Amino acid sequence: MSLEHKPFSQACENNKQPILSVLEPRLKDAKQVLELGSGTGQHAVFFARHLPHLIWQTSDLPENHPGIHQWLADSSLDNIRPPLILDVDQPDWPLSEADAIFTANTFHIIAWDQVLKLLDGSARLLPPDGLLIVYGPFNEEGRFTSESNARFDQMLRDNTPHRGIRNRQTVAEEARTRGLLLEETLELPANNRCLVFRRST
Repeated sequence: MSLEHKPFSQACENNKQPILSVLEPRLKDAKQVLELGSGTGQHAVFFARHLPHLIWQTSDLPENHPGIHQWLADSSLDNIRPPLILDVDQPDWPLSEADAIFTANTFHIIAWDQVLKLLDGSARLLPPDGLLIVYGPFNEEGRFTSESNARFDQMLRDNTPHRGIRNRQTVAEEARTRGLLLEETLELPANNRCLVFRRST
């Protein structure tokens, strides 16, 4: 794979600036952030470039590592780390500490039991007051927030039955039982949201 043929996600290109507007004020005191599911690597490079005070640690399944490495190599940034092999099904995550965790467009892709494992792992890793920031589409009180989200959910389930848009209140309750308290729900473009959880002290 050449640098000219790095993997590219138009969705990442579209949402990177709105997400940055959420991350900048909330991660101003963070030193290291773990990104769960770095995908193409686009977000990692963009956020690391605009948040030079922190170390951005990428992670994903092995099949996505070549593309992430290409984006990192092309960026020449010194505050971004090569991807860790991280599957939320692993009982032990390959990182001992992080001030915050960020993940984008993962909750509707992984199975529900993996969402719970992601919350488990985040609760173990984060220090008191550490943040888990989750970006993506979410339902409200079991209802879709738009027709486009309803169509998207149907497409996900038609292709892979365990996928689907999750209910915000259910996620928040599961997170609460693990000591992750939903502090903010932020509306972003294209019927997406950022959920900001804080690890209880």
